[in-house]
Amino acid sequence: MQSFSLRKIRVILASLVFVLITLSFIDFRQLIPDKWFNVVLYLQFIPSVFDFMNVPALASAGFLFVLGLTIVTGRSYCSVICPLGIYQDVMSRLGGRFNRKNRRFGFKKPHTILRHSLLALSLIVMLSGSVILINLLDPYSIYGRSTTYFFQPLVIFLNNILAAILSFFDTYFLFKVDYLKIPFLVFIIPALLLVLVSYMSFTRGRLYCNTVCPVGTLMGLMSRISLFRIRIDHSTCTKCGRCAVDCKASCIDFRNEQVDLSRCVACFNCLDSCPDNAISYGIAGTGTKEGSTGPDKGKRLFIAGITGLIGSLPSVLRAQDAPVPEKESTVPEEKTSPVCPPGGISIEHFTKYCTACSLCVSACPNNVILPSFSEYGLSGIMQPRMDYHKGFCNFECIRCTDVCPSGALLPLSLEAKKLTQIGKVNFIKENCIVETEGTDCGACSEHCPTKAVKMVPYEGNLVIPEVNNEICVGCGACEYACPTKPFKAIYVDGNPVHQDAKKPEEKEIEEGELEEFPF
Repeated sequence: MQSFSLRKIRVILASLVFVLITLSFIDFRQLIPDKWFNVVLYLQFIPSVFDFMNVPALASAGFLFVLGLTIVTGRSYCSVICPLGIYQDVMSRLGGRFNRKNRRFGFKKPHTILRHSLLALSLIVMLSGSVILINLLDPYSIYGRSTTYFFQPLVIFLNNILAAILSFFDTYFLFKVDYLKIPFLVFIIPALLLVLVSYMSFTRGRLYCNTVCPVGTLMGLMSRISLFRIRIDHSTCTKCGRCAVDCKASCIDFRNEQVDLSRCVACFNCLDSCPDNAISYGIAGTGTKEGSTGPDKGKRLFIAGITGLIGSLPSVLRAQDAPVPEKESTVPEEKTSPVCPPGGISIEHFTKYCTACSLCVSACPNNVILPSFSEYGLSGIMQPRMDYHKGFCNFECIRCTDVCPSGALLPLSLEAKKLTQIGKVNFIKENCIVETEGTDCGACSEHCPTKAVKMVPYEGNLVIPEVNNEICVGCGACEYACPTKPFKAIYVDGNPVHQDAKKPEEKEIEEGELEEFPF
């Protein structure tokens, strides 16, 4: 009864966590409130560590709870809270379905030198000021990028097909959604990591967790002293080996009746498989097979705080009619710095704490936040940036600052966001079609929420843009609206350190007016 109950509780809780985290990345219509995800995101280890380094407070110290849980229950974090760990369990299960040999694990010697070296190297690189190894190997970020880059487009594809079908019946509660325009080169590393993790778990269970993952190695060191652990009763064990065959962590040496606690992920499969009830989960050093109540209560805390569903449907902005330039623009945009999202404070702060999990990329309703390739340098690969050729930052939106789990984007009130200058607007007269083709345009001014871009008399009846950087917030609406190609006539250059913009004297545009794009 104990084995059935523990394994069942683990599967139920892991399923809830996995579904919630997956929804947080693929919910492109933002139908589910952020508070549904807060508990499971709070407990993601690496983002929580970065958040605590940024703002030392209990509200950002989820990793302390994880460490405490590991000392009490062992590596239950890897089986219940870590989305990549749960994904590996799913792939391992599928591997067993396709080939029974993939379900017969057996005891394997630990790759101690490799796993400890990767953990030490990750810590050394992080302490030296770079987070590139943490970003590459953090299990939460790997899963987040995989979901955003590969699984979310599949969901959008299915949504668009259903929307097209329903439109034939004059039903429009589903609408077509654009795909994220992620540069091809940025796909390479996430794709390789996803293939690596998928293959290792498909054929070898938790091999990635116990060889590559630095979080898994750290949890393994802590679990050596855990209060509750898997135990083998020497008096009743017949050394049949069934526990080792079902152990996806390959950590049970049934011949010597020993369990490598540093690799055990507390999945409780072995408890189910033992025909002699010789394996139990309980307090270290006791001979009884009781004691499962403690960790069961601890695991139930994982779903505390989950509340009812409050649906919300954001508006989607789209271009309508635009003047089409007859000539290509010739003067390149001279951008000296990338634009990091609002709440980032500065590029130094943002790149220091960002784990490149891509949750803000997935959550952005305007698809303006995209992963970088070289904009932040080699160490900042895959960290998000604002791409105003693909979208613009909605003046009324602070969603990215709400969902960031690592503190790279600090929370901003809407009022504060409207006065935070993340970049400055620049105008290239030689690219503007008013200058090159003598054509009326004004798209940049029409969509500027602060009127930092306004039209002034030029020649005859023509008017041309004029910029005021004191009230510009760097939202990129002007750059996105500008029709010139390949170079924009107006663009935003990022502020390495975010600044305060002056409040515009003009009356703020009403929210309803902002929803209409100029073309």
